[in-house]
Amino acid sequence: METSLTLDDILTLGPIPEALQPAFLRVANGLTQRAEYPREKVMGLLAQMLQTPKKYAFSKNKVTNLAQSVYELTKQGIAIPLSEMGTTYLPTEPAPYVLGTDQKQAENTFVLRDGPLPYAVFGRDFIEEGALKQMHTAASLPVSVAGALMPDAHQGYGLPIGGVLATEANTVIPFAVGVDIACRMCLSIFDLGADFLKREPHLLKKSLVEQTKFGIGGETRDKIDESVMDLPEWQATKVIRDLKDKAYRQLGSSGTGNHFVEWGLVEVYADEATETGLNLPPGEYLALLSHSGSRGFGGNVANYYSKLAMQKTKLPKEAAHLAWLDLNTQEGQEYWIAMNLAGEYASANHHEIHRKLAKALREKPLVMVENHHNFAWKEQLADGREVIVHRKGATPAGADVLGIIPGSMTQPGYVVRGRGSADSINSASHGAGRLMSRTQAFNTITRSQWNKALVEADIQLVGGDLDEAPMVYKDIDTVIDAQRDLVSVLAKFTPKIVRMADANRKEGRED
Repeated sequence: METSLTLDDILTLGPIPEALQPAFLRVANGLTQRAEYPREKVMGLLAQMLQTPKKYAFSKNKVTNLAQSVYELTKQGIAIPLSEMGTTYLPTEPAPYVLGTDQKQAENTFVLRDGPLPYAVFGRDFIEEGALKQMHTAASLPVSVAGALMPDAHQGYGLPIGGVLATEANTVIPFAVGVDIACRMCLSIFDLGADFLKREPHLLKKSLVEQTKFGIGGETRDKIDESVMDLPEWQATKVIRDLKDKAYRQLGSSGTGNHFVEWGLVEVYADEATETGLNLPPGEYLALLSHSGSRGFGGNVANYYSKLAMQKTKLPKEAAHLAWLDLNTQEGQEYWIAMNLAGEYASANHHEIHRKLAKALREKPLVMVENHHNFAWKEQLADGREVIVHRKGATPAGADVLGIIPGSMTQPGYVVRGRGSADSINSASHGAGRLMSRTQAFNTITRSQWNKALVEADIQLVGGDLDEAPMVYKDIDTVIDAQRDLVSVLAKFTPKIVRMADANRKEGRED
């Protein structure tokens, strides 16, 4: 019998209103326990219902009554948008190379190794058991070559957030890349000091409100540089072509969940190796930090090719989300092209945001630092083996590679330089890491506690919600201390004015 679904599972589909949550749980667990539906089938059925509630409300099916309740809300103007994670449960649109629905077996069926490959774990004492189990499974894949777990790790889908996995050079795992492909950090440092922040807080806050867009409805009209949309890869496949218009509308916008754009102060430390550092005199500077990814384009690509990989590569139940695509096949090459295009697009999103905000200040940044995670790279291990390195919520930290590791809306973040650790597969954490799920946050944290934390840290917040309150995250300094062998710290960023998606624009997110 299938394990019962939890409220956390249901909320990955989208922002289900509290009044409907018991009904969703009742229907979901009725299907798993009485109808003996597999978990994936139940989540897929609920996702399809949320996508087209009218269709399910006026037909006889397993979720008719629930669909009628959802449809009634839409008639009142209260839509329940399907989250980016929720879209991964939708059926994959058929393509010429996809197996027919009458074929019960995937092309290839694989078993796991008897035990996992050895892999390093950094900060084991504060990594949850679920993440450790997921990494154990990932390291047991027959195509796995090496792995590592970062100190911000927590449970995700397939590979844990904070997981690094190197696989054979012809294999890429869509779910080990993640749903928000090429999610990215970007930092601009300006030739302005703390005194500017004290003099012009209203200008800085106003610029964030006027120049940023978040969430499903977050589209931009005015764009400074549209050249990313001229890349030939936008014509490479039907999947990409169908998403181009949406990508254009969302260019220069940010997602939901833990995505943000914020003003703060960067303290640059003295650094002897200036040629591989920030090349700035030590001191305090005004800075802009953003965190977001490839928006609906990346989410839809992830949905399509994750489903396809699970059709092509049959694995035991506990490893099902770790199905891979062969890069020597058409579908593998299509995903690789789309993933890399998502990387270019995510970078362009950040550059649009930073250019607009720099223009509002009539300033140009002295330095810009950026890096991405939720991606797969062709790399060599220390022993020379060619591999595909998946970093799902992990920052590239090869020798002298610059990166940014943020904390939370009240905690500092750090600009770091990689040390090129072979044990971590040239990786570091991508943030502080969550201590509790979004549902736990809503159930345990009060708004008065949240507001108190903001006041004590002297933070102005625009948007946001309790699931991103600072207390849901691990202590960033503890996480940094656990990876001193992986990175050197060059600078400290302290947030001051933070912009996030409004509470009514929330979507379910994996990280």
